[in-house]
Amino acid sequence: MTKSTKKREEKELLRRFCSGDEAAFRDIVQEYKDPLFNFLRRFVGNQDLIEDVFQDTFMQLYQSRESFDLDRPLKPWLFTIAANKAKDLLRKRKRNSSISVGSIADESESSIEDVFSSVSSEDTTPLDSYITEETEHRVREVVENMPEKLREILLLAYFEQFSYKQMAEMLSIPIGTVKSRLHSAVARFAKDLKNAEPDFER
Repeated sequence: MTKSTKKREEKELLRRFCSGDEAAFRDIVQEYKDPLFNFLRRFVGNQDLIEDVFQDTFMQLYQSRESFDLDRPLKPWLFTIAANKAKDLLRKRKRNSSISVGSIADESESSIEDVFSSVSSEDTTPLDSYITEETEHRVREVVENMPEKLREILLLAYFEQFSYKQMAEMLSIPIGTVKSRLHSAVARFAKDLKNAEPDFER
């Protein structure tokens, strides 16, 4: 399916939803529930908070059906709402990360794409599976412990693959800030992941 076809289908789905079609709303939830839930799982971590934010996000969409702009792409809007609600809840429950940004790691260290590729590899031996499971656990832990702004942009860019322009609009920051923040996030991720490796792997 081409991007233009998908855009037309989404716009038609939104048109039906905004006109009060309950089935269209269920279709939207079905389409976006998994990516949104996975984003929240990585961004928030706490199951109770995830479910609260997840429900609140779709509730806000439902309540906005009469005023929703049909020319606005749905996915960035949903993720913006979810991220903002998650941050509000994290602040209220004092679950903000207290880790400072720290120094920037060298770009020559393992890239985040390499790590994610190795984590998702399917052709593994039992030992490889053990190593992959351990690596995946460390990746998740490192991401969860990153400062909020860096964690957020890392997830939006690499897991959800939003463009620089989309992230700039979602976060209300200039594209230049998006790029520099993402650079810091990748560098911080590489540095923290290296520090998280067991001694025998170094």
